[in-house]
Amino acid sequence: MSHKIFLSHNFSDKPIVEAVAVKLTGIFGEDQVFYDSWSIKPGDGIIDQMNKGLEAPEFVFFFVSANSLDSGMVRLEWQNALYSASKGHTRIIPVRVDGTAMPPVLMQTLYIDMHTIGLDPAIAQIVSVTQGNASFTPQHQGFSNLSYSVLTEENGTKKIVVNASHLLEPNPHFLVLIGNSEGELTWKMGGSPFIGGFDPGYVLTDGSKHNGINMKPLSQALSPNYPLRIELKQTGTTTIDFRGILHQKSEHSWIPVPNIQ
Repeated sequence: MSHKIFLSHNFSDKPIVEAVAVKLTGIFGEDQVFYDSWSIKPGDGIIDQMNKGLEAPEFVFFFVSANSLDSGMVRLEWQNALYSASKGHTRIIPVRVDGTAMPPVLMQTLYIDMHTIGLDPAIAQIVSVTQGNASFTPQHQGFSNLSYSVLTEENGTKKIVVNASHLLEPNPHFLVLIGNSEGELTWKMGGSPFIGGFDPGYVLTDGSKHNGINMKPLSQALSPNYPLRIELKQTGTTTIDFRGILHQKSEHSWIPVPNIQ
């Protein structure tokens, strides 16, 4: 039996593609969504299963990235789907997941720009296009486009780098959580101007209380090619008590940014 939906992607983009696969599976069922993590079982011939998945599906979503454009397997999937589309059997919908330029052959159709609009709006568009439980256990339900790393120098200065892995973040507004009082440290954002300042007594949903530093750059959207750099420097002998970073998702919603270290 052919699948209704085929998700063509490179393994490196799997965390973001799996969020789409799980949503579509909840609507159509696992047997109608070809996603290799559940469609290819141990012992299956990979090429044979890929060919079965591409037996004239109704929709093929191409997840376009630098990784997928360099993949010979993905190019093969695209060629087969383009041939099927030329026969009128398949609808091809490219989904751009990073800043890579769309290949000319795919510019002939409208595409979903996940890189610009973000994960959740893109999933909503994908579901809309397809007009909308399995035993598979998702490995990437906690996918975060943002992560940070922190380096502590000998003088106690904390150098924090916030990265976007796949998508553009149009609202790079962060709250740096600390245990220090306002006079015990200074802060800056990579030498760039920003809106914000000291925010005492922030209470998390778990009931813990922290001080914070609000930081929102005036002109920089966060993208995979342009990380955000934050520096915290102690002004006296008190060590900087850095506790994490929150990202503002909506007017009243802040979520933790995961630490990749």
